This record gives sequence, structure tokens and C-alpha cells, in this order.
Amino acid sequence: MWKVGMSEEVGKALQAVVDRVNQAAARRPKVNELVDKASNLQILESCPEIEWHFIGHLQKNNVNKLLGVPNLFMVETVDSVKLADKVNSSWLRLRTASTQTLKIMVQINTSGEESKHGLPPGETVTTVKHILSKCSALHFSGLMTIGRYGYDLADGPNPDFQALLSRRQEVCASLQLPLEDVELSMGMSTDFEHAIEVGSTNVRVGSTIFGNRDYPNTPTPSPEKKSKVPTEEAAKKMERLTVTEQ
Repeated sequence: MWKVGMSEEVGKALQAVVDRVNQAAARRPKVNELVDKASNLQILESCPEIEWHFIGHLQKNNVNKLLGVPNLFMVETVDSVKLADKVNSSWLRLRTASTQTLKIMVQINTSGEESKHGLPPGETVTTVKHILSKCSALHFSGLMTIGRYGYDLADGPNPDFQALLSRRQEVCASLQLPLEDVELSMGMSTDFEHAIEVGSTNVRVGSTIFGNRDYPNTPTPSPEKKSKVPTEEAAKKMERLTVTEQ
């Protein structure tokens, strides 16, 4: 199943997830990239049941293009009531023949960085409540965050992960939702094991498999921050493996 250049140890760990939950998904950070990949014949032939997650910032003028993607499974970056309304109305219009709802996550800016997208943490409950009551075409699946880069666990638990855990507790208590029904998407290749330990259900491990992707103005990881190889024990704790292709 894992037809990429990876070590045997990585392959075993990732296969442990698939053996456990029989689920794997591919994520894309840009709408045009996702549209291109989703129409790639080689991908369609080798992975006809692939589930696409969108994890990038979504502008309203790209919503229709994104929602036209076959096998679109989830949009993880809904970060406002206005965007939720736009996605909801577009899904209803584009999928008139289907009763399937679109899974979405609400993105929270837990670090408070201006460079990061996402809701202010204090708006989480009101936004989720709006989606549950006003967006019939959407299925609220959970909360997502992209935390501050390079946090040192020697300083204690990652505060971004702790903040997302707190927001889930608040949402579930306020809206009477079962805790297990609200997923948490947090953790990437450098910190996914800690994310799993504290409760993440979805992790992004693309660079562990494909190597680091070159982004402008991104600091080079120090040796201790480089992508880890997932252990089978850590992998088996995952509810869902989501892979960001590089």
C-alpha cells in the first residue's frame, strides 16, 4: 500500500494504522493542487476510494472549485460563520442529487499569531453552534489547529494542543455533544507523538514519508526538531492517519 520512498520502520508503523482502522486520507493545502491531484488518472486508478481533506486557507471565491472535487471528504479549515454559510449553500447547490453531508472542522488560531488563520478561541462555541443549527449540509466533525512552529516540549505540554483540548471540552459542555464525537486535528511530523498522547485523533505526517517540503521563509528544523519515525505503539493510538503529500 505504501508505494513511496520510506524506511521499513516507517512503513510498518503506518501500516499499523491502516490495519487498525482501515482508513487513510490525503490532504492538500491549496485548492488548485487538490483539484489537480483529484483528477490524476494514476491516483484514481491506484486509490479509487481515496478521501481528500482540504487543510489550507479557503477563500470564499474558491469554494465552488473545491467542492467540485470528487471524493472530497472533509474541509478542515472553516474559520468563520460567513465561510461556513458559503460552504453550506454551495454544497447544497452542487450536490442536489445527494443527501450526503460534507464533513468540516473548525480551525482555531490557538497560538494567536497573525500569520496563522483560524478563529479566535473565544468564538469557538458560537461558531460551532451556528454550524449545527444553520448549516444542514455540513457535518461538524471536530476542531483543528496549526500550532506555533518548533515548540520545545522540555518547557512542558504544547500550549496549542492544550488550548484545543480546552475548546473541545467547552464546545461539548455548552452544546451537549459527546466528547468522542468531536475529533481533534493537531500534530505534524515533528510533534505528532505528543499530539497523540494528549488526545489528537488526526495527525499530519507528510514529511515523515515524503521528506520536507520547501516553503519560502520557513526555518530549517534543528536536529532535534527533524521529523520523527513513528513507532508502532504511537501509530496504533491514532484514530485516523492523514497524509499530506509533498
